[in-house]
Amino acid sequence: MMQLQTLTSPRLVSTGNTFDSKAEAIQYLVKQLGEAGKLYSEDEFLQSVYDREKLSPTGFEGGLAIPHGKSKAVKEAAFAVATLKSPLTDWESIDPNNRVQLVILLAIPESEAGSTHLTLLSEFVTRLANESYKNGLLNAKTNTELFEQLDKTESAAETKAAAKLNKTILAITACPAGIAHTYMAAEALKQAGNELGVDVFVEKQGANGIEDRHTTALLKKADAIIFANDVAIKEEERFAHLPAVKTSVAAPLRNAKDLIKQALEKAERIPKKAYNPSQTAASSSEDNDKKSFKTEIKDSLLTGISYIIPVIIAGGMTLAVAVLISQTFGLQAVYNKEGSWLWLLRQLGGGMLGQLMVPILAAYMAYSIADKPALGPGFAAGIAANLIGSGFLGGMLGGFLAGFFLKFLKKKVKPKGTFAGFVSFWVYPVVGTLVVGSIMLFVIGKPLAFINQGLISWLNGLSGGNALLLGAIIGAMVSFDLGGPVNKAAYTFCIGAMANGNFIPYAAFASVKMVSAFSVTFATIIGKKYFDKQEQEVGKQTWLLGLAGITEGAIPFMINDPFRVIPSLIAGSAVTGSIVAYFHIGLNVPGAGIFSLALVKGQPILVAASIWLGAALLGAVISTFLLIVTRKSKLKKNSNDQMTQKVA
Repeated sequence: MMQLQTLTSPRLVSTGNTFDSKAEAIQYLVKQLGEAGKLYSEDEFLQSVYDREKLSPTGFEGGLAIPHGKSKAVKEAAFAVATLKSPLTDWESIDPNNRVQLVILLAIPESEAGSTHLTLLSEFVTRLANESYKNGLLNAKTNTELFEQLDKTESAAETKAAAKLNKTILAITACPAGIAHTYMAAEALKQAGNELGVDVFVEKQGANGIEDRHTTALLKKADAIIFANDVAIKEEERFAHLPAVKTSVAAPLRNAKDLIKQALEKAERIPKKAYNPSQTAASSSEDNDKKSFKTEIKDSLLTGISYIIPVIIAGGMTLAVAVLISQTFGLQAVYNKEGSWLWLLRQLGGGMLGQLMVPILAAYMAYSIADKPALGPGFAAGIAANLIGSGFLGGMLGGFLAGFFLKFLKKKVKPKGTFAGFVSFWVYPVVGTLVVGSIMLFVIGKPLAFINQGLISWLNGLSGGNALLLGAIIGAMVSFDLGGPVNKAAYTFCIGAMANGNFIPYAAFASVKMVSAFSVTFATIIGKKYFDKQEQEVGKQTWLLGLAGITEGAIPFMINDPFRVIPSLIAGSAVTGSIVAYFHIGLNVPGAGIFSLALVKGQPILVAASIWLGAALLGAVISTFLLIVTRKSKLKKNSNDQMTQKVA
């Protein structure tokens, strides 16, 4: 058994504290760790703790909260503990009525995120599930007594097991972070099963992947399955033969016994089917609990985003390298020569962004809704979105369409008997692909093409008029959908204008392309505390993509919060476009990125370059301000909603 005292000291535990807020408690414990020499930087570690707080509640039930942070600012794994005189009521918790009296702050080096972190957390979860152990910590009168209680597990009373019912329940726990709630929910279910006399086996799908995987013997023996998850379950088809209870990962911490009773009742009403390793999740009991539509949409978007971020970063950086090499060393001819090494590098990066990104987004959004049978139709929807030029917005629509159509198809056409394999591996993917692909290509595609041509004609009609208005419209169109039909219409118009000797529209287009990338980077640096870790990592890359004229870095932000991000980017982009057009800055070389500075026309070179780049930076500043303000507003609204729910 792990010795907790080796990771702390008497000076890191304290009793009878008084804090006015969660923030004050966290700051106090961070300061204790800093003074004990466990941190390189208190501020940096504190920020990592706040970043984790944004992901999901770290308050639980029974007066407990376990905030934690993984950071390079931590010298060595450690934790600090505080008990409170007066409970805190502002700590976001799984149990809305939780009044926090025991706070345990874990400090983990980033390099030990998947090892020490999980070991320490699971150890605490296991021990704190025992009321006697938790009460021993809460009732300690002095710091020394609290320190000594940390490893006094042998005196804790064991939970008395009920008479065995000869029933076996399986469970899956999975939360977005894959750490605290995953393990605490698992422990709560196992303890409740012990008290009810039911054998409960829990598979944890967390930060370390699948742990305690259910064996074939258990899958055959089990009577029912409990899914306690906030993210998509991996390999859910393994449990298709079992009646299922679906709930959130937080639910077992509040009512684990009730969930087990529900599973037992369901097993009585809907007897399990024979276990068949080849069956898919489509054959699950029709009566299985469903997620709400809103939750399905949210989970689908989050799943899609998580899969496209690596593609955007890898593809964008590869393309950026090709552009920067060609411009730095004057290799434009090599860059444009088909089959050359630089052309191939350009195609690799461009292919990941232009060909792979949207199909991956659509496929995994569909997968989140309807599991593996939706992957084929999802990829087809994404490819169709590329063919009709609808960009990532079309990919999102295709992902939803494929997911919900396959969900409907699985409900109406079930794999049974001799044709089970045929239905699962032919009917679902083929019918799904034909239906979803046809809708995307022929129902959505034609109106989209009509809109695209209409926008181009409209822009042509404006080209002889007010330069400010034309520049603002081009700017707004570029950042409206970042590569979608509206963006492409602006690009087509600008290239056409260039061919006719009008170089101003493309100069505005090229300057605006940097706005979205720069503003995402600026926002995640200046307003770091308002964005989660994933968004901050994306923000670190996008400025470089912007230098190469690549807008896709902002797509994860736009997908996650389109109604706030799109107007924010449009506002700054419209200002940039109007400034460039007003000063009659021209550009007759497409795709040069930041190196357009040396190619702009219409004014003396230094003046033209300053206006062109300055307009992009000013637009980025405006968009940055709006991104931060709207994010603060969103977080405040979410916080108020949570408080309202607690009061209710």
